[in-house]
Amino acid sequence: MTMTDPIADMLTRIRNANSEMHPYLDLPSSKLKQEILRVLKEEQYIENYTFIADKKQGMLRVYLKYTRGKEKVITGIRRVSKPGLRKYVGADEIPVVVGGYGLAILSTPKGVLSGKKARRQRAGGELLCIVW
Repeated sequence: MTMTDPIADMLTRIRNANSEMHPYLDLPSSKLKQEILRVLKEEQYIENYTFIADKKQGMLRVYLKYTRGKEKVITGIRRVSKPGLRKYVGADEIPVVVGGYGLAILSTPKGVLSGKKARRQRAGGELLCIVW
């Protein structure tokens, strides 16, 4: 059976592992998933991620981040643009998530960027997900 939305699957795996306080999780690799994880790492929502080679497409190991008091850094993560209904925004329409404390991730012509960087570079694109 083929998966229709691998990005939503990745976000669901992160949400589930985070709610159970797992130190890491493994998921199938793709270039877009790696770019989303790069943005999450740059914005300090995850500790790190690594690529694990296998005989197929490879796996990504995502190390989740928690505070010293064992509180979750990611309290919510939601897919916005879906295969059945794509959501595109201009540079002036990029949402501010949770009053600026959250993160919007976009796929733009300049690559996968956080909402802040996309606004700075005046780049709109597909609004992939929001994290808070």
